[in-house]
Amino acid sequence: MTVTRAEHRRRTSRRVRLRRTLVATAAVALIAGGVTVFALTRGPATAPVAETVPSSEPTSTPTPTPPPLSAAQQLLAGSTDPKSCAVSFSGDGIALDPQLQSEDVRYDELPIPRADGRVFAGWYPTAADATSLNAAERVNGADLVACTDRERTLYAAWTTPEANSAEGTELPILMYHQFTRNPEGEDNWLRGNYAYIGDFDAQMAHIQNGAFYLPTWDEVSAFIDGALYLPKRSVVITDDDADSTWLEMAAPIVDARHLLTTSFVITSARTEPTPNRFVMQRSHTHDMHRAGANGKGRMVNDDADTIAADLETSAQILGVKEVVAYPFGHYNDTTKEGVRRAGFDLGRGIEPGYVRIGTDKLALPVVRIDYGMTVEDLQAKIG
Repeated sequence: MTVTRAEHRRRTSRRVRLRRTLVATAAVALIAGGVTVFALTRGPATAPVAETVPSSEPTSTPTPTPPPLSAAQQLLAGSTDPKSCAVSFSGDGIALDPQLQSEDVRYDELPIPRADGRVFAGWYPTAADATSLNAAERVNGADLVACTDRERTLYAAWTTPEANSAEGTELPILMYHQFTRNPEGEDNWLRGNYAYIGDFDAQMAHIQNGAFYLPTWDEVSAFIDGALYLPKRSVVITDDDADSTWLEMAAPIVDARHLLTTSFVITSARTEPTPNRFVMQRSHTHDMHRAGANGKGRMVNDDADTIAADLETSAQILGVKEVVAYPFGHYNDTTKEGVRRAGFDLGRGIEPGYVRIGTDKLALPVVRIDYGMTVEDLQAKIG
């Protein structure tokens, strides 16, 4: 069959139009986190139809900003000690930074706030204890640190100067020397210095069971200034010389009973660390526990600079100044000047008596404990 040229042109035109009506369009585009799909269409050319499919990627949530750390938390964050404890302070007029202490260790350098017209009355575990001045619960450097979740708050108490004076506290400083297991005592020229260890244990039990308050030396100093209230049932326990009998017999007793004690050490003779955590070592001078030219102790024979230099050496060995016990109890104005130059705050002699508000800080008296004194004798002296 012969197709004319005109018929061929008509057939070609129809095929072109048919192809234009069969349009298959597929395109993929990213639009605002979704996938846009253009559907295949058949028929006359039309605008593509879009369908949005949610992305399978999760939507990000902004990370919340953690609250700022408290001052106590900042202290803990910077400590590598697993027993560290941040101790905060609360109370009327108290604006003190927290301290980093360590659990199962005695409190170290608790602050003693001062305020005009008021007398600081100590730190307490609760606000109620502070309000009632509950001496049995009062916290100081004689106590071991105990915390909850590595933090603790102590509450301040205050009293008036008038009430503090009216309390009339007379603070005994007990002075022990050597110890013996022989109830009959030691038969030598120092017999009076030796306390029978059974009597000592009974005396310490009386102090423990009687809930006596055991002030630290900075508290003694503040008490003398009239800036710190001490309850009537307060006592300081000391030992002179750090004799081997003290270390072997008596020191374990104060450790077991958790009683704060001071051992006055002659550092030229002994440089060992403290025997336990309840014994504070303080100066009995470095090399002045011997007679000078006139037969009396060197502290009343040497000049103030020599005395100060000796005490500096002692302090370097012990790591603390604070208080010195005069060898043989000998001291004079030159002695006091040497003590001041060395930076010591307190000096303890051997004169009998009690520490009161206004007592000379460089002439602290003592309650001497001699051989044969029983717990009843101690009660008569300290209550």
